Amino acid sequence: MKSADLEVLERALDWLNHGYQAHLFTVVQTWGSAPRLPGAVLVVRDDGHLIGSVSGGCIEDDLADKARNQTLPTQPSIMEYGISREDAQRFRIPCGGRLQIFVEPLQHASQLLPIVQNLRDRKLTKRSIRISTGEITLAEVLPEGAPRIEGDWFHTYFGPQWRLLIIGANQLGATLASMAQALDFEVLVCEPRPEIRDEWHVDGVTWVYGMPDDVVLDIAPDTHTAIVAVTHDPKLDDMALLEALKSDAFYVGVLGSQKNQEKRRERMRMFDLSEPEIATMRGPVGLRIGSRTPAEIAVAILAELIQVRAQQTTIGLAREVSCAA
Repeated sequence: MKSADLEVLERALDWLNHGYQAHLFTVVQTWGSAPRLPGAVLVVRDDGHLIGSVSGGCIEDDLADKARNQTLPTQPSIMEYGISREDAQRFRIPCGGRLQIFVEPLQHASQLLPIVQNLRDRKLTKRSIRISTGEITLAEVLPEGAPRIEGDWFHTYFGPQWRLLIIGANQLGATLASMAQALDFEVLVCEPRPEIRDEWHVDGVTWVYGMPDDVVLDIAPDTHTAIVAVTHDPKLDDMALLEALKSDAFYVGVLGSQKNQEKRRERMRMFDLSEPEIATMRGPVGLRIGSRTPAEIAVAILAELIQVRAQQTTIGLAREVSCAA
């Protein structure tokens, strides 16, 4: 779930509260080359206003035209684009691309308010719609899944925005915060040293005040949270790690050379951390790409973070398929 998707749902909720009607479109499945992945959402208002994306172009234009002409489905339905060569050329879908889209008419704010509230509360939720009646059910889930149609039901999954807690407001922390926001992470920053905090120059972050260990506990890291310590001060970095490694954070990394990381692991063993917990620490942090400058190190960190996130999402999908089987 990206913050942009929450923005789509919140905007749609605002439209419904102001008396508009709309349609919610969700990419169910793609074949071949496709601009957006399953789960991507778009809302088209009855006058053609739209927010979000299912293709990045002409399909949105076609759906807006249908909305203005009142030719969109009046019941939950399935639409497909790119089935024929002519469709693919008309809608500029890449060669061999095909999209299956679930369409849900929206008349009342009550259709979206519960899922928007769950997202604001950082809950991972399965939203199910009975196609024949429009009935909606919500269920909290553990692994995130892919949208799917199962008999008379369409299931899709919404999770909280990915967030990154940075321990340290130095030059690397600032560069990392700026790049992470461009990648749609909510960025939190902890820096107990006022002389460094006062020189911060990156907008858009959330400051969390306190010592690193207390801050980690206060934010209650979930499986959509990453924590990276970059102060280069062992006292501060280690404080964060003592709580981060016991949390549900999907990624915990810390700056430092291989030799310093070995010493850090020895220090971690002096506390109530298990070997499996210590083993989850990413240090030296980031992919090995020969990075040296703050910007290069930030790229390496975010690349590894994205890699780990993708691997865990894949594992979650595999678990769901296994459970379904």
